[in-house]
Amino acid sequence: MAAYFSSLNPLVLLGNLPGGVAQGIIWGIMALGVYITFRLLDVADLTVDGTFTTGGAVTVMLILAGWNPWAALLIALIAGLLAGLCTGLLHTALGIPAILAGILTQFALYSINLAIMGFMANKPVSVDKYVLILTSRSVPSAILIGGLVAAAVIAVLYWFFGTETGSAIRATGCNPEMSKAQGININVMKVLGLSLSNGLVALAGGLMAQFQGFSDINMGRGSIVIGLAAVIIGEVLGEAILGKRLNFCGRLIFVVIGGIIYYLVIILVLWLKLNSNLLKLFTAIVVAIFLAVPYLRSLQKASFKKAGKNSAKAIANGYKHEEDAPENGAQGKAGD
Repeated sequence: MAAYFSSLNPLVLLGNLPGGVAQGIIWGIMALGVYITFRLLDVADLTVDGTFTTGGAVTVMLILAGWNPWAALLIALIAGLLAGLCTGLLHTALGIPAILAGILTQFALYSINLAIMGFMANKPVSVDKYVLILTSRSVPSAILIGGLVAAAVIAVLYWFFGTETGSAIRATGCNPEMSKAQGININVMKVLGLSLSNGLVALAGGLMAQFQGFSDINMGRGSIVIGLAAVIIGEVLGEAILGKRLNFCGRLIFVVIGGIIYYLVIILVLWLKLNSNLLKLFTAIVVAIFLAVPYLRSLQKASFKKAGKNSAKAIANGYKHEEDAPENGAQGKAGD
């Protein structure tokens, strides 16, 4: 055991943290897309595992074709919007449950992504030959650019969800029947929300492909779990720090912070030299813990509230008995 701990070099951990922050910011942008469906729209969308890869594949192929990396990123975003549109139409126009519609689109995207990459499972793009927005060779620059992109996305989302259309999407997720009664076309709002969500996921996929220097057919596998982890971690942390002062903008910011924290935990797990094949198991455990925190906190609050009510009731009953005692005594004396 002593030999194991002596083999762990803290300097190695510190050296890996900046890279973890850079990747965490990108995953945080992806988590913003998951937040739209998971929290605002209240829809379980599994399309993101496919659209993350789509964003990376489109970006890399366009850069290899000589496109400007920002323009390639924009096309990747549009590709994600179209993928989300397909999921939305399957759900609303054909009546397929949202979770199944997402699975169908994700399943189809596997072949589409292969076709985009020329039926190759992996497509490299070297920073030595092409201009990239960010790269793992320059981590400080990647953190700065990734942070600026994340800030821009948060600003746009904050503005959009303050508009009439954005508010209608939020209302649809909160109470579909009431929204319908208010004249909101909830099917259109679901399609818009799913499209916007997957567009952001594809944007993050394009950034990740540039950062790591390649797109891979499996790069999006497990994205939904990572996105949920970032959302839950961010919400728990935000509520713990700000409590009731946590507004919508704050929630968006903490979602990105949640992505950073998640990836720093992964860096820590790898630094501890645990079997990397068990990484998905550790991810599932981390997500399960953070998912359980809000529920356990609600139970705790409920139990304290219940105990407080019982205590107040007991005290009230005690006062009542004390008030009844003299009367009973007086009646006894009168009877005698």
